Amino acid sequence: MPLVTTLGALVLSLNLLGCWCQSAHADERPPRPVRVDAVAQIDQFMRQQWSKQGIEPAQRCSDTEFVRRLMLDLSGRVPTLPELESFLADERPDKRQRLVDGLLTSEDYAQHFTDLFDTLLMGRTTDAIYRQRVEYGWRSYLESVFRENRRWDQVAAEILLARPDDSSKQGAVWFLYERNDKHQAIAESIAPAFFGIHIECAQCHDHMSVDEIKQAHYWGLVAFFNRSSNVKTELGPQVAESAVGGFSEFANLSGDSSPNLLSFLGAVTVDEPRPAADEKPIDSDDLYVAAAMAGEPRIPKFSRRQQFVDQVTRHHPLLARAMVNRLWAILFGRGIVHPYDELDSMHEASHPELLDWLANDFAVHYDIRRTLRSLALSEAYQLSSSRPPELEDPATFAWYLERRLTGEQMARSIQVVARGSFSNDADLVRDFRQQLTDVLPDETVVKVDDALFLSNGRGLEKFLADSVADEYLIGRVSKIDCTTEQCQQLFWAALGRQATAEETDATVAFLDQRSDDPVLAVRHVLWSLITSAEFQFNH
Repeated sequence: MPLVTTLGALVLSLNLLGCWCQSAHADERPPRPVRVDAVAQIDQFMRQQWSKQGIEPAQRCSDTEFVRRLMLDLSGRVPTLPELESFLADERPDKRQRLVDGLLTSEDYAQHFTDLFDTLLMGRTTDAIYRQRVEYGWRSYLESVFRENRRWDQVAAEILLARPDDSSKQGAVWFLYERNDKHQAIAESIAPAFFGIHIECAQCHDHMSVDEIKQAHYWGLVAFFNRSSNVKTELGPQVAESAVGGFSEFANLSGDSSPNLLSFLGAVTVDEPRPAADEKPIDSDDLYVAAAMAGEPRIPKFSRRQQFVDQVTRHHPLLARAMVNRLWAILFGRGIVHPYDELDSMHEASHPELLDWLANDFAVHYDIRRTLRSLALSEAYQLSSSRPPELEDPATFAWYLERRLTGEQMARSIQVVARGSFSNDADLVRDFRQQLTDVLPDETVVKVDDALFLSNGRGLEKFLADSVADEYLIGRVSKIDCTTEQCQQLFWAALGRQATAEETDATVAFLDQRSDDPVLAVRHVLWSLITSAEFQFNH
């Protein structure tokens, strides 16, 4: 097998400190940012920080690096050979902008961000539960969110209210439904998914390291959802809500008890009359109104979930802040606050003014596509991944941080390389999704099990063996008489670059030694390329 230059895994191990900005009034809209070009504003913040730290950032990346990087980040796959050749041949000065705009409206973008946010919001799971997410519309709902570029605040409200007003939004119910009436699990999932904080350490006492997170916030968030229960209806899974009950007390480690008021970090406490200790609440029809769609559960006139959406989620300062920090992490490999879902006073933003500006800008329109476009066209995103030797701190974003592809990115890219398009080979996608489980990990490392999976995985071997027809890469390249040309075709298809002299010599020698079976020889070379560290990383 030819030797492919190994790109070392970048270890992200800094434990940063930070704080988040809390609005004075929970129902007050964030201030509208000055109308300036977002890309220019990002560049200005980054340059100011580099200048303050005496940093000279890396050089601008090449077109070859940019097209692969961007397509992996926005489309979830490497470019096809025709896409690569077309971009490199394009001499228009705005071709990078054109590429960004085209990818953000592509079907690949909607599917890739569905893969990302399925995992970021729900977590990895078994194949059986994954199929349920497909069957009951969760994944199709997410696809519509990204395909239609829906406002994130509206999406958050639909998911957390779980009360669809039309059948196209039925899949939003699944976020709560999959938690199966486990109200603490619901609260512990909502906090990081939508607000970028973890509250599980405040279950038994106020958070010991993060002063602003109180035990009352934990049990207050639980209380907003503890009247909810899963039901099956003619319309499919639904989350009903009772108009009564859900009043209790929680105790700290000292045994002191407090009522579980409807409260959450950084928001007002929602008033609800509490019954006397000896009073048994009576459920009755006059406490409810009819649902928007026939067949849905009736709705309490005082709905705790509705109160959470209206009084807490809407305009909460962390809703926008958490999302832009997550989008930054998706494109840059780590958040401005790292880890990306710990926006608390222990974790400091590396560029606080930039994060403030991005959050305020996003909160005006909650436009995911617009924010991604600004980040992708920024100077920092277009830096080379070759780290200047004098730079060590990844939080400076003074060079592009290499990071490992997700399982879905690997599976899609392998199919694009081997077959020229994403053929949606279900077995291959499932194998990679279940084995390469990390999405935005705190540290980028290659696990032993993952390496063994790529080396010995029968699924990948079978896929390549089934991809040798003349219309596919292996079949086409194996018919080329010149082994040097075979080598270059394989490197361009898999790695998006020309083979070095050393790589060419090793590959040609290998192909010549196995000239009795050129199809198998080409297949082995392609296998070595797509299992190399260079292929497995975005850089």
